[in-house]
Amino acid sequence: MARFPEAAVTDWRFDVNLSILFTEYPLLERPAAAAAAGFTAVELWWPWTETPAPAQSELDGLRAALSDAGTRLVGLNFYAGQLPGPDRGALSVPGEESERFRANIDIAAGFAESVGCTALNALYGNRVEGVDPAVQDELALENLVLAARAAARVGATVLVETLNKPESPLYPLVSAPSAVEVVDKVNAATGLGNAKFLLDIYHLSMNGEDVSGVIAACAGKTGHVQIADNPGRGAPGTGSLPLGRHLEELRKAGYDGWVGLEYKPGDRPSAGTFDWLPARARAAR
Repeated sequence: MARFPEAAVTDWRFDVNLSILFTEYPLLERPAAAAAAGFTAVELWWPWTETPAPAQSELDGLRAALSDAGTRLVGLNFYAGQLPGPDRGALSVPGEESERFRANIDIAAGFAESVGCTALNALYGNRVEGVDPAVQDELALENLVLAARAAARVGATVLVETLNKPESPLYPLVSAPSAVEVVDKVNAATGLGNAKFLLDIYHLSMNGEDVSGVIAACAGKTGHVQIADNPGRGAPGTGSLPLGRHLEELRKAGYDGWVGLEYKPGDRPSAGTFDWLPARARAAR
């Protein structure tokens, strides 16, 4: 696997997504596994896929695991249904799923505040057969406004993410402009300015977008970045994406936030997939 040039990763703040990496360990052992690999920051999809409101003991257990490992949680999804799986969010799905999202808003925001997490990702829901897309979009805006207000109370941003059409054909936000449009609507509705774009380079590339162009156009509205190579959604160097160049483009465009490692480890243990990243670049400074 190709090793990134030191200059390409110097001073970036990398975090590891513990919902796609280190999943060979139980949830509460993953922060320590990431720390053993040299990382001090992690992110998570909502870990309790069956419920928006886990028992307090489960929240306390995850909080303790993060603290004991010396890892900071820098990104957390709101409840989004089954991930990985067919569901791609809940907030725009009428009925039980959007109610579950609403029930999760204060719980997720409160947990984020308790661990110093300042970014909450709110995944749109898939289009539902027989429901007017405009109705789903109206519901989405209502719920995103609620989420943005809750996030603002704890000093956090709300992220809106583009996924990719080949893997998520019913997900409506499959271009950077579609997600940024939602971000702008949320900020206009709340006046808070704390909705941001989650720029995932893998998803953009799968959609055939001009990644460099998206970076140039959207860096100022970006609140978080995620990377994986393409094809395969593997570690940098396993595919053909010029990820080092894209990181440099992000730097030049003024983005200086977190870069989440959201790739699949393949047939290797997760700890063996970081040889592309110099050890000194793994601990956030």
